Amino acid sequence: MEALKLWTLTSQPLKHLFHFATFRRTPSRLVLRCRCSSATTSGNVDQGAAKVSGRNRRPSSSSTSTSDREAVRAIRLKKVEELRSNGLDPYAYRWDRTHSANQLQEIYKNLENGAELNSENDYVSIAGRIVARRAFGKLAFLTLRDDSGSIQLYCDKERLTGDQFEQLKALVDIGDILGARGSIKRTEKGELSVCVHSFTILTKSLLPLPDKYHGLTDIDKRYRQRYVDMIANPEVANVFRKRAKIVSEIRRTMDSLGFVEVETPVLQGAAGGAEARPFITHHNSLQRDLYLRIATELHLKRMLVGGFEKVYEIGRIFRNEGISTRHNPEFTTIEIYEAYSDYESMMNLVEDIVTQCALAVHGKLTIDYQGVEICLERPWRRETMHNLVKETAGIDFNELGNDLEVAKEVTLRTLGKNLDNKDKASLEACQSVGHLLNEVFEIVVESKLIQPTFVLDYPIEISPLAKPHRRSTGLTERFELFICGRELANAFSELTDPIDQRGRLEDQIRQHEKKRAAAISKNGDEKEGIENDDEAYEVTLDDDFLTALEYGMPPASGLGLGIDRLVMLLTNSASIRDVIAFPVLKVQQ
Repeated sequence: MEALKLWTLTSQPLKHLFHFATFRRTPSRLVLRCRCSSATTSGNVDQGAAKVSGRNRRPSSSSTSTSDREAVRAIRLKKVEELRSNGLDPYAYRWDRTHSANQLQEIYKNLENGAELNSENDYVSIAGRIVARRAFGKLAFLTLRDDSGSIQLYCDKERLTGDQFEQLKALVDIGDILGARGSIKRTEKGELSVCVHSFTILTKSLLPLPDKYHGLTDIDKRYRQRYVDMIANPEVANVFRKRAKIVSEIRRTMDSLGFVEVETPVLQGAAGGAEARPFITHHNSLQRDLYLRIATELHLKRMLVGGFEKVYEIGRIFRNEGISTRHNPEFTTIEIYEAYSDYESMMNLVEDIVTQCALAVHGKLTIDYQGVEICLERPWRRETMHNLVKETAGIDFNELGNDLEVAKEVTLRTLGKNLDNKDKASLEACQSVGHLLNEVFEIVVESKLIQPTFVLDYPIEISPLAKPHRRSTGLTERFELFICGRELANAFSELTDPIDQRGRLEDQIRQHEKKRAAAISKNGDEKEGIENDDEAYEVTLDDDFLTALEYGMPPASGLGLGIDRLVMLLTNSASIRDVIAFPVLKVQQ
């Protein structure tokens, strides 16, 4: 809500119509709240100013109603008109800055209270958004925030040229982007300030910012209008700065190890490399349906076939599935492939990537995540899925053999009292002992893996692209990295046998078709089934990838790391939507 301003319904010039007032109605005039000249402040505003005007300050409401918002917009549009009528452009082309706010804070950190510098070298030019202001008598205090931080503007009528002080009081609002020039001083209360000699409105803001007492607290609106969220809550913008630092550190690490960054298609004829429901689009000129990629894997392996030995891609992935605190329909991964290495190499590499990113963001390897201390010191725990299930659930799958019905009976008897109906149904629906082992792991073990843990040697039934284990029949050389109870990375010793690969992919398609048929039968209509069931999508075989393997791919290992989840961990963010600037949301009703 904007602070108090008087809007008089007459033809007088605009700047004479604004006065401090309480909200009231009379037959001849209407008074509206407008933040532009009120006693609204932030922590950066000079405390002397706060003391003078504190008696006039009162908290605003927690939200701005549509009528208030439109009233403020109407007032500000009038100010745009007045600026233009005075020959001033409310939407400037450029501004020459000499310093950022943070640079000034650093340069003059030792300036004493009450000191002022007037030499030519201390005459500065800055620009940014006004996020707080106080105006009273012949003084005004504004808080200007730019990309680096905040600084106070000390506006004295005696120092400003011409009628700029009157323009400031009448025409400058919180939310406006301002350019200011002046000298440096530190107030008696210790606030570093630019003592303004002249200013220019660079962009006139038409809509009010959320009030300072409550900020922007509506979660849906914060995600939907992220630009307002970042203005109202500066710590949100810091998350995305840290995200950029993390991505840069990943690239630096990969490049230093001799990996080459490549790009692969987002639109694909077959959405391969993982099992997930794809988004489908149509190419008009080619007259064919295409899929948005659900992984970058198969094209990166083609690069290995073509002669590259170390490749990676940081890219957007699209999966037409559910939304949760850890799932978004589009997300970012890095996939890495290295010839002549195995999954042991990828464990070392992912340790290197995560620890380097932690040091870049925090400068240490012990971090806090949602109140839990996480230690990223190497080496991390490495344990097989079989042993973790035996340790946590008390079921030794090595002793159960391949009899699925017996394995289900033992599992349900052991875990029965701790299972809800959904978990029981999931266990009963398992198609093999390997699927059952993985299901028990996901239900019982996964959430307990708080400290960094490599889970090794997954069943072959759920790992169609991984090489068979050298020592354990029915398993693959695959690991997943878990931290804070969620998967962060997935890696294999890559399957390079084209005949074995074809057989596994064809079997995967057959298994999926069974699920698809069941989903369609359940819904009673093929179209309805496809639209409403996550299992009821088609899976196609990527014949060209299999052709590439027949030309020969060198022994290799591959790794997929979820960048969004890594950023969540390193920024202490509870939801994936907190680390994606513009997440996918439901249509606003």
